[in-house]
Amino acid sequence: MIEPYIDRRSERLPGSGSLSTLALLLAVAALCILGLLMLYSVGRSHDGGSGSHVIRQSVWMVIAWSALLITWRIPLEPLRRCAWGIGIVSLALLIVVLIPGIGVMVNGARRWIDLGPVHMQVSDFAKIGMIFVLAHYLAANQRNLKAFWCGYAVPCGMIGLVFILVLLQPDFGTALLCALVGAAMLFLAGARMAYLVPSAIAGVAFFATAVFHDPVRLRRILVFLDAEGNRTEGAYQLWQAMLAFGVGGWTGVGIGNGRQQLAFLPEAHTDFIFPIVGEELGLIFSALVVILFLVIFTIIVIRLRAAPNLFHFLLVFGAMLAVTLQALTNLGVATGLLPTKGLSLPFVSYGGSNLLATFILLGLILNCFRQWERGGLNRAKEVAA
Repeated sequence: MIEPYIDRRSERLPGSGSLSTLALLLAVAALCILGLLMLYSVGRSHDGGSGSHVIRQSVWMVIAWSALLITWRIPLEPLRRCAWGIGIVSLALLIVVLIPGIGVMVNGARRWIDLGPVHMQVSDFAKIGMIFVLAHYLAANQRNLKAFWCGYAVPCGMIGLVFILVLLQPDFGTALLCALVGAAMLFLAGARMAYLVPSAIAGVAFFATAVFHDPVRLRRILVFLDAEGNRTEGAYQLWQAMLAFGVGGWTGVGIGNGRQQLAFLPEAHTDFIFPIVGEELGLIFSALVVILFLVIFTIIVIRLRAAPNLFHFLLVFGAMLAVTLQALTNLGVATGLLPTKGLSLPFVSYGGSNLLATFILLGLILNCFRQWERGGLNRAKEVAA
C-alpha cells in the first residue's frame, strides 16, 4: 500500500519542480505542433486542401491551453468538496448520450452530443469525473480500504457503472481504459488483493464475452490475427498503416509527399495519424513521439514521490495513466501490436473533445505539482466521504 503521509519534498533540489514542469509543457507543446503539421499534410485529401482541419484544431488548441491554465490555478480543495456533484454530472452525460435524438449516431456508435457547431464525446469528460471522484473517495476512506464494502464494493461499483455505460455506446476501447485506470487506482490505494484478483478475472471474462457477442469487435480481433490475409477487407486500415511505416524508412518521404494521406488510409487525421508521421517524417520522428510520451510519463512518476496525501497521489496517478495508456494503445494499434480500437493519439490526433479533456487532466496534474512545489500544503487530515 502506498504510504501517503511521507513528505519527501525536502529530497528535491531547489527549482527541480519548476524545471520538470517546464520540461513537461515543452514535451506537450512539441506533440501539439507535430499534430498540426501532420493535419496540414493530411488536409490535402480530408478537407480538400482548404486547411479547415488545421484551423479547427488550432482553435481547439487555444481553448485546450486556456482550460489547462484554469485547471492549473483553480483551488483543489473547494473543487474536491464538489466531487460527488462532478460524479453525478459525469454519469448523467453517459446516460443522456444513449437517448435517441440527443446522442448522435456515427458509424454505429452513439458517443456524441450535438452542441451545434461541435460534437462532444461525453466519455472523455466522464473519464475525468471517474478519476476525480475515485481519488476523493479512496483518500477519504483510506482507513477502511481493507473492508469489503468501503474498500471494494463501493469503488468497484463506481468503476463498473462507468464501464457499463461507456460499453453501451458502444466504445469498447474507452470502457477498457476506464476499467484499467480505476483498477490501478484501487490497487495503489491499498485494496485487498483477495478481492481484486477475482474481480479482475471476472472483468476480463465479461469483456471477452461482450467482444465475442459483438460481430464488429470480434471481426477486428480475427482480422488482427491475420492482417496480411485480410489486407483487402477487415485489416485494410492496419495493412495500409504498416505500409506507411515501411515506405517512410529512417527519414521519411517528406511533409506532404506521403501517399497514405491521399485517402488510402482511413481516419488518417484521427486514430491513424501516427503512420502518417512514420511515412512522411520517418523512424526518427516516430521514435521522437514515443520518447516525448515517455518523458511525460517519467516526469510525472518521479514527481509523484512528493505527493503529500493519498488524494493528490491518486488524482495525479489516475490522470497520468489515462493519458499514457491511451497513447500506448493508439501507438500499439497503429503499429499492428494491438487490435484496432477507436482511441486517438493524445495531443496529436484531430478532435476537440479528447484534446480538451486531455488538457484538463494535464491541468489537474500541474495544479498538484504547483501546490507541492510551493510547500503550502500540509499533511491534511482526510475527511470522511
